Amino acid sequence: MITPVRFFVLSIIILGGALFASGGGATAGKPIKQFVTVEENVKLEVLDWGGTGRPLVLLAGLGNDVHVFDKFAPKLAAKYHVYGITRRGFGASSAPESGYSSERLGEDVLAVLNELKLERPVLVGHSVAGSELSYIGTVYPKKAAALIYIEAAYGYAFYDESTGDRLNLLVDSAELRKKLEQMSAAFALNSKQLTQDFLTSVQQLERCLRDQLEYLKEVPENPKSVIEKSKEFDPTPALRILGGLRKYKDIRVPILALYAFPRSSKETSCFSKATVEWTAAREAAQANAFEKGVPSAHVVRIAQASHYMFMTDEADVLREMEQFIGKLPPANANQPNQ
Repeated sequence: MITPVRFFVLSIIILGGALFASGGGATAGKPIKQFVTVEENVKLEVLDWGGTGRPLVLLAGLGNDVHVFDKFAPKLAAKYHVYGITRRGFGASSAPESGYSSERLGEDVLAVLNELKLERPVLVGHSVAGSELSYIGTVYPKKAAALIYIEAAYGYAFYDESTGDRLNLLVDSAELRKKLEQMSAAFALNSKQLTQDFLTSVQQLERCLRDQLEYLKEVPENPKSVIEKSKEFDPTPALRILGGLRKYKDIRVPILALYAFPRSSKETSCFSKATVEWTAAREAAQANAFEKGVPSAHVVRIAQASHYMFMTDEADVLREMEQFIGKLPPANANQPNQ
């Protein structure tokens, strides 16, 4: 049986594969490829589409490698020097058994930036890459000039328990898993604080699970189309990533967050009206929470856009990115690294 999380993973992978297949290859020649070692026996595929000016680094969403940007990146290279990274577990990059937490994946990105000697680039992430962006923006805020979230500023990138975002369930599950490992210490030390923290996490997870059950009332238990198409994919790396998410609330970097809202009717046509409305309300709450909770964020809602808006709504995404980047301090401004 396909679990809700597995269904989410496979749906995103399949949607991405279909859109990528229809998107074609690069429009301005092949990018230069190299491999960068980020950890012992772990190498990541890195592409350089060329261009001049401020460096931009593209990070793909769940289930995709960096080639998902092959059509989009050359458009950016007209104004910026564009790079891209395939995270571990996907495409031509190494696929180790471990190292899929948001912290480790964020460190992988930093290792590539250091190897390429890129100082304070603009980091651009799609979908779950928002987790890596938020890690860097929280722990190493001076390593990036700005962060651009393309349909990527959901619960795994900015956590607000009040939004009802379905992806909060994944974040809460990962946090609770870590706290379970501390329970023996809490018991042995008679720690009231650890015990209370654990109880709070359980209660929050319960709320998320009840929200998930409301959503699943309208979702088929075993969608055959997903099961059949999933045979050609290995979801293991994606599941490891979803199991290693964490909460981010304090991101201190200039931000552009692009949301597909209201979402394209083509993307929601397979769901009932009630499910679409239920989901839209929570996505709206998440966008509002991000806008309110991150003072440095400029939030843009693109109507009738899709999750893969850099493919389906390319002109809108390019326009918003160029306007945002154009307002940043010059790339050579004296900003100390952290």
